[in-house]
Amino acid sequence: MRRYFVFGLLIGLFAGLHEANAQKVEIVKDEYIFTDAPFKACHASTIVKLGNGKLLAAWFGGTQESNPDVCIWTAENDGTKWSSPVKVADGIQPDGKRYACWNPVLFKAASGTLYLHYKIGLNPREWWAVYKTSNDDGKTWSAATALPKGFFGPIKNKPEQLANGDVLYPSSTESPDEKTWQIHLERSDAALKKWEKINIDCDTFQLIQPSILRYSKQKLQLLSRSKQNVIVQNWSNDDGKTWSKSTSTALPNPNSGSDAVTVKGYQLLVYNPLTAGKNWWEGRSILKLAVSKDGEHWKDLYTFEQHDKGEYSYPAIIADKTGNVYVTYTHDRSRIKFVQLRFIK
Repeated sequence: MRRYFVFGLLIGLFAGLHEANAQKVEIVKDEYIFTDAPFKACHASTIVKLGNGKLLAAWFGGTQESNPDVCIWTAENDGTKWSSPVKVADGIQPDGKRYACWNPVLFKAASGTLYLHYKIGLNPREWWAVYKTSNDDGKTWSAATALPKGFFGPIKNKPEQLANGDVLYPSSTESPDEKTWQIHLERSDAALKKWEKINIDCDTFQLIQPSILRYSKQKLQLLSRSKQNVIVQNWSNDDGKTWSKSTSTALPNPNSGSDAVTVKGYQLLVYNPLTAGKNWWEGRSILKLAVSKDGEHWKDLYTFEQHDKGEYSYPAIIADKTGNVYVTYTHDRSRIKFVQLRFIK
């Protein structure tokens, strides 16, 4: 009996190994969104599907991060090539004073309305949140609308629209003294008229910039950037109404943003698999794609960038139900890289 039991365990083990090794990616495109641009530096890209094979990407660009001349820029991919960058938002106020723009997030709602969320301000401790809408897939945009006081919308990564039309935004705040980082969720109705804040117990972690993964109609996971050299997770079993206390994953994090997406029953994560160095940019020289079935056990699947130094960071990732995956990220603060791949389970 023992012999058959051991044999069964071995069969199960080999089957598990086969499943773990079965996932792979095929690279379809690997290119820069632009090579010549009217700004010196850029960062914090976002991407969304428009339909008919088209994509729209956005990022902030200017002299350097936090300078008042930093604006939000977009480019469209028509299925074959990217358009030239177009400036779609700036930080000029009614009194003429100008501030930097930060962290655009593109999101296309079930209604077809395209949203561009972004921040304006001196820094992430003092910024405020606004959004623009487009009904023609980003060709024209509305004037900026401010979110209600105390709400920030999606800080870096895309929101999740729920079955009833409400939108769940992965959000966070940084204290004025920079000592406290705190993640939370925000929820709005489909028209962005009613807002509520969902608090999260971060335990002893310092956390910002969560991303949302879906496992079932009710089960969600957050993955967040931390100061503790690890990606941190939270779980919800009631479609985002309440969340578990923050716990560590086994994934390293060099105090750098990541992003994740659910595709074909798997979870894909783009992240920097190193720990932080002496300077803020150290640890961002390698960028990888990891895969998981359960959100607890991850394995690296593909390497986007591997260098001794440099910054390859702040990814955005989206996917469709057939396994097409689209990734953008900062390429050494001078360009935005785009990678299209096929995920095969």
